[in-house]
Amino acid sequence: MKREYHVAVTGCDRNEGSEKAPFRTISRAAALAMPGDTVIVHGGEYREWVKPENGGSSEFERIVYRAAEGEKVVIKGSEKITGWENVEGTVWKVVLPNSMFGDYNPYKEILGGDWFVAPEGDLLHPGEVYLNGRSFYEAETLEDVKHPVMRTEGVNPPWTNHAEPLLHPEDSVYQWCCETDEESTTIYANFQGADPNQELVEINVRKCCFYPVKTGRNYITVSGFEMAQAACPWTPPTADQPGLLGVNWSKGWIIENNIIHDAKCSGISIGKEESTGHNLCTRTHRKPGYQYQMEAVFRARHIGWSKETIGSHIIRNNVIYDCGQNGIVGHMGCVFSQIYGNHIYNIAVKHEFFGYEIAGIKLHAAIDVQIHHNNIHNSTLGTWLDWQAQGARVSSNLYYNNDRDLMIEVTHGPYVVDHNIFASDYNFDNIAQGGAYVHNLCCGTMRREPVPDRSTPYHYPHTTEVAGSTVVYGGDDRLYRNIFLGGAQTYTEQSTYGTEGYQGSTVSLEEYIDEVLAQGNGDLEMYLLVKQPVYINQNCYLKGAKNFEREEEYQMAADDPQVQILQEEDGTWLQMMVSEAMLKEWDEVLHSADLGMTRITEGAYETPLGEEIVFDTDYLGKKWNGHVLAGPLAGLTQGVNRIKVWG
Repeated sequence: MKREYHVAVTGCDRNEGSEKAPFRTISRAAALAMPGDTVIVHGGEYREWVKPENGGSSEFERIVYRAAEGEKVVIKGSEKITGWENVEGTVWKVVLPNSMFGDYNPYKEILGGDWFVAPEGDLLHPGEVYLNGRSFYEAETLEDVKHPVMRTEGVNPPWTNHAEPLLHPEDSVYQWCCETDEESTTIYANFQGADPNQELVEINVRKCCFYPVKTGRNYITVSGFEMAQAACPWTPPTADQPGLLGVNWSKGWIIENNIIHDAKCSGISIGKEESTGHNLCTRTHRKPGYQYQMEAVFRARHIGWSKETIGSHIIRNNVIYDCGQNGIVGHMGCVFSQIYGNHIYNIAVKHEFFGYEIAGIKLHAAIDVQIHHNNIHNSTLGTWLDWQAQGARVSSNLYYNNDRDLMIEVTHGPYVVDHNIFASDYNFDNIAQGGAYVHNLCCGTMRREPVPDRSTPYHYPHTTEVAGSTVVYGGDDRLYRNIFLGGAQTYTEQSTYGTEGYQGSTVSLEEYIDEVLAQGNGDLEMYLLVKQPVYINQNCYLKGAKNFEREEEYQMAADDPQVQILQEEDGTWLQMMVSEAMLKEWDEVLHSADLGMTRITEGAYETPLGEEIVFDTDYLGKKWNGHVLAGPLAGLTQGVNRIKVWG
């Protein structure tokens, strides 16, 4: 029998959980809810870690957790802290018993793991201090807290030659540090003149806000909550990946209409679990992290990683911001999922730490994952699909004001990037092969590099079954009907504007094979001597962007469309000056069959159901209707165009 449980801040966990006699905690309802049940949470603030005991049994017998209609429900991983004592000037301290943290003390735990990069000498913690919702910066010593220096730059990616400024450097003078012993934890904080006993001061206490401790809790819906301030750990692909909100190696969750913010590391996790490896490189140093990640793939297969058991989540219409590592993260647990309608911003902009796992959306093994109609901006990196992004599609997303927009790494295709607006200065890190870039507006650079020393897996189409493993040669890409803008600044030696970075590539599989054979007798080394084919045509190059030398049909002009992304009260707008070169019409819409077969995976560009993709709908959902232009937008007219692209 389906039941409906109610939770309210006026309730009691000894109640029956009805609307008239609600529970006090969501956790009480989470311990009882069974397939088909609904948990309705009424307005108020809940400081707890909700750990669902059970999952649904099917898509039709879910367990649904939702905020009551029209009521604001906030779940926090923090606690209010009072009893601060003044130490000196604007610096205060509080001494807390370790018992308040249970078996996870965020001020004793050290933040780190595989591929984590911290400032030299720093030992950071997953804890955090907040003053009226403003997160502080952790300092190394009490002296640093007493005499804070405003930071203008943070810990920057080692492969770029440009500084990544802090979003709000004035906030960096709000600093804290901690000390722990066997009995207590002492926190020192510089409140810059505020009285912490009169203001709202909170500290991270719990690792998560909503996350099952047991795997396989399937078919759960989480809808309409605000969740914030959790002491989430660093989540690389070779470790357990708990987020502020997450699924813990389950299937079929729907995470919708939530506001997620102030996760120390990851906001929403659809990642892997601990048994397939947990920071073994950092802990043992026996093998490189790359090798442990490869082993994790096979260990996951051994414990049943498949479409039938894992993934197929829907993450939609959430607002995610102010997270230190990711908005959404996941290795392998993300397969066959849909991520759409989300607004993700201010991810990793404090730059307290860095690492090779930071992005608004950071997924490994994003097999058949569909990422579309999201707004991702003001982040260190917009989206990063790493390893095995086979069958993935990134479509009709808005990217702007990111340090980098999109990175695809060591995957072999087929993957599709279509009808996106890439408005940052640095658009692509293309460290992959087998991609199709169709109908995008590209306002910045593309960095391309082969990876001849790191073999990564590929799969039989639309499955997790491993078909083979190989290196990334670079190329085997398709670039059709994109608009490329030039610029004055490139951020790496490998960065170019337009498609000129493909110079010297072959233009058909037949030509490629002929050139390989011309190298004489041999095996692997022959394939490293010839650039893979590329298929590039009908692009539009403006403002000094340059084309691939063997592109047959293209438009080129010195025109500057003066692209601007404008955030206004009624939404986000794209404004640009459309010139005659941008209005060149092509004969008919593209179909994925026009893109051919990838060389390595021998895969077709198609939907997760194995159906053809027809590129007949623009960024806004309008049909091209025979007037097919380069770029993501139909219906442009010469002169200034102002188009609402979000909101």
